[in-house]
Amino acid sequence: MPFIWDYDVNKLKKSKQGRLLILERQINYGIYPSDKEKINLNEVERCWRELNLEPQRKRLFELLIWGK
Repeated sequence: MPFIWDYDVNKLKKSKQGRLLILERQINYGIYPSDKEKINLNEVERCWRELNLEPQRKRLFELLIWGK
């Protein structure tokens, strides 16, 4: 799990908004090579409309996921 210095990750995992925040941070700021966890593509697709991403990253993910 990526390190989120200003939040308690275990508390965030308990709510949908918290899981969205973790996913947004993973996409916008990346994950460390030491993290064993990868970004879950199914979760990204399921939450796509709710994610608040940087515009260029959002465009890149649209291209990679759906080929648009």
